[in-house]
Amino acid sequence: MTAVKQPIFLCENVKIGTEDKSIVRGVDLTVYPGEIHALMGPNGSGKSTFASGLMGHPAMNLEGHIYLNGEALEDMPTHERAKRGLFLGFQYPVAIPGVTVASFLRAALAAVRGETPNVFEFRRQLEETFAQLGVPWAFADRYLNDGFSGGEKKRLEILQMALLKPKFIILDEIDSGLDVDALKVVSRGIHSAAEQGAGVLMVTHYQRLLDLVTPTRVHYFMEGRIAFEGGVETVKELEANGYDWLRDKLVTPEKGART
Repeated sequence: MTAVKQPIFLCENVKIGTEDKSIVRGVDLTVYPGEIHALMGPNGSGKSTFASGLMGHPAMNLEGHIYLNGEALEDMPTHERAKRGLFLGFQYPVAIPGVTVASFLRAALAAVRGETPNVFEFRRQLEETFAQLGVPWAFADRYLNDGFSGGEKKRLEILQMALLKPKFIILDEIDSGLDVDALKVVSRGIHSAAEQGAGVLMVTHYQRLLDLVTPTRVHYFMEGRIAFEGGVETVKELEANGYDWLRDKLVTPEKGART
């Protein structure tokens, strides 16, 4: 008997907003191990709110259900979601002067594992990860995001992802402002994570990332909902016609889902 494949990530009728504003208005999403999904949509459609709400941003109110490997996450604080294997790569990573990249990464590993990694084993893991992604070792001794270029900040997000080995990865516009070399590091990290069985959700505006990372499925966000979804070939239609072609596909309770 063939085993039934189980999703690595599942959300059902997820609604997210602040105390006085509804932003995400009912989203269903299923991602299986090794799949890479892209989430696209116009500015202000709710993509980043969806990403941060899934991670448990304290300013966001979330309704609905979120499952990681079959375990419900919606009532967990952010750090517990991270321990379970949920990861968010930020669009605008914060700088922390005085804390080196190596120290930060060791602390992150300790927080996720529940114990501080051995110094020598951590050094070996760090060297392997840097080499795998083609990042210079001098990066390890710099202060976290302090004086980093946009591309360097995004490389650090991918380094964290590669070292922590999360089960489900959300990348919020990780390709924004990247040059060709940094974009290759990002794509290499995404491919590696998926090959190891992680699920990936990439929030992006740009086809150039999808030229390097072919998604399993593309979801188009409009007014806080997934208005339409399809294969990577639909990105060409988006490039040709803009988001106007999505307006009549918008999912509403009256119209139901259209794919």
